[in-house]
Amino acid sequence: MIDFKDEKLVAKMKALGLRWEDFDEKFQKGSGKGGQKVNKSTNGVWLRHLPSGLEVKVHKFRELWGNRLSAYRLLVAKIEGQKLGKLSPQAQKREKLIKQKKRRRRRSSSAESSVVASQDMSVK
Repeated sequence: MIDFKDEKLVAKMKALGLRWEDFDEKFQKGSGKGGQKVNKSTNGVWLRHLPSGLEVKVHKFRELWGNRLSAYRLLVAKIEGQKLGKLSPQAQKREKLIKQKKRRRRRSSSAESSVVASQDMSVK
């Protein structure tokens, strides 16, 4: 088991039935912003969940531990979305945004039609 201080991640993994042995982890040298520290050190993380075949590459931070934690969080979220489908938190957020956009579209179209109607009355 990997020693993570993130209890939420460990709890979510237990709830989904994920084991540490199911993950294949590789580290790669980084590139980009951060200078010599990033370019010379191995801080990029490539993580794969063997049973599902999902994989993630992360190189957000200068440190390995930050990228590693971020990769696990991202991959567990992907697996959760795949297993739970529409019940996953990501899918629920997406549905909420779609409903908001529809509501705003309806409001703006009704407001535009009332403005056009009032303009027509003023022209006559």
